Amino acid sequence: MRTNGGRTLVSIAAIAALGLALCPSAAPPARAGTRPGGCDPGAQLSRMTAAEKAGQLVMAVTEDGPDGMPSDRTRRAIQELKIGSVITSEPRTPGLAARYADRLQRWAAGTRPHLPLLVSGDFEFGTTHNVREGTTPLPNAMGLGAARDPRLAREAAAITAAEARAMGFHWNYAPVADVNTNPANPIIGVRSFGERTGLVGGLVEAQVRAYRRAGMIATPKHFPGHGDTETDSHLGLPSVGYDRATLDRVHLPPFRRAIAAGADAIMTAHVVVKAIDPGLPATLSPKVLTGLLRDEMGFDGLIVTDAMDMDAIDENWGTREATAMAVKAGADVIMSTGDYTAHEEAVGALRDALRTGELSEARVDASVRRVLALKCAYRVAEHRYADPARAERISGNAAFRRRALAMGVAATTLVKNDGGVLPFDPASPERTLVAGTVQTGEFADAVAAVARGPVESWRAATTDPADAEIAEAVRRAAGADRILVATFSSGPLPAGQAGLVRALRATGKPVAAVAIGLPYDIASYPDVPAYIATYGTTARTQRVDRTMHEAAARVVFGARPGGRLPVTIKGLYPYGHGLRY
Repeated sequence: MRTNGGRTLVSIAAIAALGLALCPSAAPPARAGTRPGGCDPGAQLSRMTAAEKAGQLVMAVTEDGPDGMPSDRTRRAIQELKIGSVITSEPRTPGLAARYADRLQRWAAGTRPHLPLLVSGDFEFGTTHNVREGTTPLPNAMGLGAARDPRLAREAAAITAAEARAMGFHWNYAPVADVNTNPANPIIGVRSFGERTGLVGGLVEAQVRAYRRAGMIATPKHFPGHGDTETDSHLGLPSVGYDRATLDRVHLPPFRRAIAAGADAIMTAHVVVKAIDPGLPATLSPKVLTGLLRDEMGFDGLIVTDAMDMDAIDENWGTREATAMAVKAGADVIMSTGDYTAHEEAVGALRDALRTGELSEARVDASVRRVLALKCAYRVAEHRYADPARAERISGNAAFRRRALAMGVAATTLVKNDGGVLPFDPASPERTLVAGTVQTGEFADAVAAVARGPVESWRAATTDPADAEIAEAVRRAAGADRILVATFSSGPLPAGQAGLVRALRATGKPVAAVAIGLPYDIASYPDVPAYIATYGTTARTQRVDRTMHEAAARVVFGARPGGRLPVTIKGLYPYGHGLRY
């Protein structure tokens, strides 16, 4: 290990070596044009039937049976529909995840093509994103943006890849390459590295290179950019009206840098980009996927769609029609996240389109070849199965957790500290009240692990506390010596949370607010004397990052905060602002 500016850094090479030792399949991809282990995509393609080709272009979400392992309907999707890749549901532990992946691969081995599956997952803030127990929670992208250190971004990718590969995953839907220029964005938020193109592009490039080095397929998303939307594409069809010059200057450069870094896959956005195609979302648009991404930007890797059952697509075109449209537009893999019937419809739609000539054989073969080439390049067949014991040993190990906490402290941003309210004295026997809405109990547990004195938590029933609830929080505060208020927003902060902060501040006790989601909350309660941003909780799903709770608690009690705002808090604090003790 080495130190830099007082922070201990583990070399990326050391992490990679640990990953390779515990998970030999975690090898970098083969060089372009080589055939690792005799793997020949052209020969494989020549032996495939039309039905098998269609199956390779569909990624199916798995379904769990009563034992927590994949269900018989998942077996049917693999063996009868011949699907080529899966995105798993959420296996609980690393050992279970490895056994889960192994069962999927055994089923695939029993099909006529005998091709291995690409097993994928959403691991934006580490494998904890999907495998909740026994893994290493890492900062969200915006936290890494606040830390401003490409080495930490690379290290986060290396840890993620080491754990994921040990569990049998090959494909990660990260990094997020969206530039979050709209504070009201309800779906990207802390999943983005920040609001500045240069910051986002540099960290995207760093992570793509680190993932490739660690043998993990990286997937920058959501092309050509989801950072300036005000509609959640899970719930509606977003559109952006900026001009082509803005697209080129702000939103495309991170994808260009990802391509230059060797990204093997890119995920589409269910967003209408009016400057390119005012009629269709990027996922279904030949102008975006073929005209812009392939022809203008020169990307010849694999294009995967975002989930096709999201309302942006399903409510407007229906998943069956949209499946053929997406492949015709230039997509290679359709992400089918519905039930077995949805997978059957997706494969059937491609078979029918091929049979009728709606999709040419050459067009389908080009996509199948990309899928097969990726399996060859990442040596999936050579290391088809994971070892559950290795998965348990590498995932969430003590070294990774220590590094995660160091990243968390480097990300935590002290935005305001009037009158020296912070840090609280960890040796004091004073009583601390932690009040809030989302995840207050978890944050209070992290505070209790650091504080010597007693810690009490209080949580409102909803994200918009009623007056009676605020009065109860004030009553609880009467017995406290100091107060932490955890606020959370996925857009504008609910008025009740701002009211809670103001009411607790009026008690006269030392008060600090901690934004556990988006960093903009202080705009709704600007008079709070002390304020910390953690970027720890995602917007729509409220996925918690336990490491950021622990890091924030450490900063509250004296650890030196390392973060600087990766966004502007309009009218209050500029991009790059951050205080130190």
